[in-house]
Amino acid sequence: MTTQKTGKPLAVLVGAGPGDPGLITAAALNWLAQADTVLYDRLANPSFLAGCRSDAELIYVGKGPGAHAMTQEQINELLVKKTAEGKLVVRLKGGDPLIFGRGGEEADALVNAALPFRIVPGLTAAIAAGACAGIPLTDRRLASTVTFITGHEDPTKDESVINYDALAGLDTLVFYMGVGNLPAIAARLISSGRPADTPVALVQNATLPNQRTVVATLATAASAAEANNIRPPALLIVGKVVTLREKLAWTEKLPLFGRTVLVTRTREQASKLTDQLVASGANVIECPTIEIQPPADLAGLDKALAEIKSFDWLVLTSPNGASGVLARMKHLGLDGRDLGSARIAAVGPATADVLNENFLHPDLMPETFTTRALGKALAAQVSKGERILLARADIATNELPDILRGAGAEVAEAVAYRTICPARLPDDALRALSAGKVDWVTFTSSSTAENFLALVKGAGVDLSALKLASIGPVTTETLVGAGLTPTVEAKKHTIPGLVRAILEAVGSSQ
Repeated sequence: MTTQKTGKPLAVLVGAGPGDPGLITAAALNWLAQADTVLYDRLANPSFLAGCRSDAELIYVGKGPGAHAMTQEQINELLVKKTAEGKLVVRLKGGDPLIFGRGGEEADALVNAALPFRIVPGLTAAIAAGACAGIPLTDRRLASTVTFITGHEDPTKDESVINYDALAGLDTLVFYMGVGNLPAIAARLISSGRPADTPVALVQNATLPNQRTVVATLATAASAAEANNIRPPALLIVGKVVTLREKLAWTEKLPLFGRTVLVTRTREQASKLTDQLVASGANVIECPTIEIQPPADLAGLDKALAEIKSFDWLVLTSPNGASGVLARMKHLGLDGRDLGSARIAAVGPATADVLNENFLHPDLMPETFTTRALGKALAAQVSKGERILLARADIATNELPDILRGAGAEVAEAVAYRTICPARLPDDALRALSAGKVDWVTFTSSSTAENFLALVKGAGVDLSALKLASIGPVTTETLVGAGLTPTVEAKKHTIPGLVRAILEAVGSSQ
């Protein structure tokens, strides 16, 4: 059967790095964004696939201990087949493609099929594990050489292809995939002359929030791994440099290291909060409890925007409201010039950021970033009879328009967006909640709180064991109304303020 080519064939063997989404290269992300087909490994962070085209073909070809989706020969054949179809194929591999990644074999298969390929290097796990565990793999005081070795040999073999006699005299040794063969590796090194009291470190899930490091000696490495339930993916670091960890370990000192935080923002808005929590060492599970959609009927918003010059104020109470209004203006062929003399009031800096990105700047923003404070600040400025366009969510309360009408303003309301509750919680969030493995849950609006409580109802989740973080008083009122007391409320009602409140609470408890 002849396969018809659809374009110029090209295979790209791409290193995905050690797992941390921040450690993949810009070149790797660029190729992923263009790919027709992606063949991805178990150790490549699944979040990288979010950058692929919506029509890209994603095929899992991972190999784990005792569980192979495909043999290496089958992967080679599939890589050749997809490339020969005229596709741009990205072979996404954990770490670096050519460091125990079988990338050489895959490139060889492409050469034999006369197909073009490229190789994009990635940060290999050994370097990342050493850095994140506080263990320099080389140090002029202790080690001038470092050697990478596969630990994935068959332990039943009479002889090893690895020259343990040579390794015994080298400085730093890093064994990949060696946990299963750890007793044999340690015994062979000791029998080859490596002192039994040589310091070693086992680093599991390097660079990820659930990274764990266990320090032992060569003689006790196997028992330490068993006692601490060290499982793949993990690396074994052998050598005097391990002693530097006592002073240089930094990952475990991050304020939220070892803590799991549930983020309930919309999927589109979660990244800003997630990034700040991850930077503080947290294991973050994104659990969107609201979805943002355009209004069911756009006529009201369109009519108001067509008459925007007749208003004295445009009031925006959230980033979503600002985005909804600006998106609709663009659709209608309007821009900032069409606002005329209308001034803009924004509830806080996140809303102002959306305006600034579109070359607009708020004329009024309250010192306290709440709808109530916005209403009071605006009421102090409006004159009787001034016209105000209030563009916000479909489920917003009457508090703000009541304050403004009480000040004598004429208020027109338009729905800029709808908030929808998802059908269910994401599986990973529900599993973590049910297992009691969530430490904090963050709420950035009343809607996130209301929907979260509705979604966990009947799921057997013990809410009393959770620490709850509220972005401000309105969200706190919602939680209190449901019989819950937030552990913290942000003093400054912003995402950085919410993170700061959690960090202060954690710091005071240590």
